[in-house]
Amino acid sequence: MSPTESFGINVFEQVVASRGMVLMVLLVLIGMSLGCWFIIGIKGMAFRRIRRQTAEFLEIFWKSETLEQAAEAAALLPDAPIARVYRAAFAELNRVQGDPKATSVGALGMGSGGGGHGFANVERTLRRALQDESSRLEQLVPFLATTGSAAPFIGLFGTVWGIMNAFAFIQPDKPILETVTPHIAQALVATAIGLLAAIPAVVAYNYFTSKIRVFAVEMENFSIDFLNILRRHFLRD
Repeated sequence: MSPTESFGINVFEQVVASRGMVLMVLLVLIGMSLGCWFIIGIKGMAFRRIRRQTAEFLEIFWKSETLEQAAEAAALLPDAPIARVYRAAFAELNRVQGDPKATSVGALGMGSGGGGHGFANVERTLRRALQDESSRLEQLVPFLATTGSAAPFIGLFGTVWGIMNAFAFIQPDKPILETVTPHIAQALVATAIGLLAAIPAVVAYNYFTSKIRVFAVEMENFSIDFLNILRRHFLRD
């Protein structure tokens, strides 16, 4: 038997051989790790769709001759937060105008009396839509942060518990290493699995939060540009 086969540790065997509190800790950590990888997969695919559809909507919006054309394009891009923000503002604009068909840029000219009130309504709608979309983007992501911060400590708890429990297996008529070492190895696996769960969770959390900040800035910039377009028409003489 080679030295590697003699002294190598099979993590799977150590997990299966674990009992009691250490086994519970390992199951919790494995569940958290699987949950993180599930979130990483679905958020990664969702963010790719958001990136693609956001670029498509912005290109269509700036090429559209009327706001109604942009709204029709936004309806075909349901995964783009900017498109949903625009649809919310467009719907509110129709309500304050009182004419669903008056949706062209040229139809936005309102007198100084009702224009300011309508503009404020659209502005509030945009602000609320931005908050809603930011919350939607952040869904499930906090679980990654929780795993990244808690998993190492959960694993350490399992290790400490397992080492304390290992001393219960000491037998005076047998070498201490022969009786204690297997249980200590099982306990140390808890720390290793805790780190394996935490490291990808932290990396993914930082990546997704950076993407969310980018999307939030894009939505904020779009809202400012859209409000500037409306302001020119609402406040014109």
